[in-house]
Amino acid sequence: MTALSPELRLWDPPVTYRIGVAMGVSANPYSGELLRAIRAAAAQAGCDVVLADTGDTASEEAAVVRELRADLVDGVLLVPSAGDEAVVNGLVRMGVPTVLADRVAARNDVDQVGTENVHAVASLVRHLTSRRHRKIGLISGDENLEISRERIRGYRLGLEQAGLRFNRELVECGFSNPGGATRATAKLLDGWPSPTALVVADESMLVGVQYEAHRRGIRIGSELAVVGYGDMDWAQRVSPAVTTLVQPAADLGRRAVQLLMSRMADPDRPPESVWLTPKFLHGASCGC
Repeated sequence: MTALSPELRLWDPPVTYRIGVAMGVSANPYSGELLRAIRAAAAQAGCDVVLADTGDTASEEAAVVRELRADLVDGVLLVPSAGDEAVVNGLVRMGVPTVLADRVAARNDVDQVGTENVHAVASLVRHLTSRRHRKIGLISGDENLEISRERIRGYRLGLEQAGLRFNRELVECGFSNPGGATRATAKLLDGWPSPTALVVADESMLVGVQYEAHRRGIRIGSELAVVGYGDMDWAQRVSPAVTTLVQPAADLGRRAVQLLMSRMADPDRPPESVWLTPKFLHGASCGC
């Protein structure tokens, strides 16, 4: 008889649930890390994952969620796209176990896992005011996203805490993409008052800010301070390295799966919202 090593798996663990994951796969630089964490947590729980790419658009999101429902998934983990909340409303109305991840919504009828935004962005503003900046601009994200509105509130809170008055002329929407951020940066730098520092509300827009500053020959860190919200591999490799708030993508993915497992096991429990704290990563782009 041939002896088998106890380390060899004779069979795979039984699949307990099939989880549908709907997200814009290329929407954010950390989407890959988030998806890896979701898959790892699901595998550990014995769950099968069915991935559907929403393209980060509301119309495609509705289509892929319908496909997931037709595929008889037991629950849906959704990174919502910008736009209306028709898909979320439908999932809640039909009683489909659902967790919103990363981009949370201003509602209390669905489980959510996100990163704290208001006090986090306020801390970025305070960091700049500690460097004696008084004309601090904001490149805000897509206004259809709740996280964008929260980050605007954080910006205003940070100004208030520093004793500075909010100036609407120092805020431009970058629409959560590099091109929009390029145009917003140009408008702020050409406007009055021209900012000495910029808070950039998400990682994709930092690309546009960097591009426009370099196009104009403005030295980030010495002539224009820049801080951002998001986790980008390139941010620590550019010169100067970018000061950012790093989202805990791995923890976010794990907690989202845990919440969905709890919801599928107990459909009647009260909805829960989980807020994770971003990590401050200091670079030289802030001028210090």
